[in-house]
Amino acid sequence: MVSVANEYRDLEISVYTAPALRTVLVDLVNQGRYFLVVDLAGIAFIDSTGLGVLVGALKRVRVHGGEVAVAVPTVRIGKVFRITGLASVFAQFDTVDAAVEFLGRQAANAYA
Repeated sequence: MVSVANEYRDLEISVYTAPALRTVLVDLVNQGRYFLVVDLAGIAFIDSTGLGVLVGALKRVRVHGGEVAVAVPTVRIGKVFRITGLASVFAQFDTVDAAVEFLGRQAANAYA
């Protein structure tokens, strides 16, 4: 499991910043990391490009039996996930610790 460090604190994941996040996530999957936590603490805004990067990462890891969990501690970003329907696609948690605990159980089942 890997917690993706949030380099964009108090900023946004948008068409301008999403390519850097995509690169990090693709590199992690290429290294064999298939259980990822994306910490969205401090993110004030995420657009469709940013959401697309997260969906792309989810598709990449699921091919390998993995999962992406998102830590969404803010109401604003959580609302974006609900409005877009992605709340039913991603495992969402209020904290990174809860997301890591969930992925630990998922990984144990995947490798059992």
